[in-house]
Amino acid sequence: MDSLALIGALSALGACIGMGIGAIGSAIGEGNAAAAALQGMAQQPDEANRIRSTAFILLAMIETTALYTLVVVMLVLYANPFWDKALDLVTK
Repeated sequence: MDSLALIGALSALGACIGMGIGAIGSAIGEGNAAAAALQGMAQQPDEANRIRSTAFILLAMIETTALYTLVVVMLVLYANPFWDKALDLVTK
């Protein structure tokens, strides 16, 4: 396997692992936040509207971690500095 193929394969593998970990972490966080919000609404029904609106804001903030992970994965795949270095070495 030449160096270009190895860099491409390892970049794709790293991107898949990174996105998987980021998605799992975000899903666990969202599940915990939703469970806590539902428990709070069950214990204090009078405050359900405030808890619900706060929960939506928190869920949106937790979801941004998955989006940030996606941005980093795209950078690893498409703006990989090792890829440019390997291309320079191959074309010389």
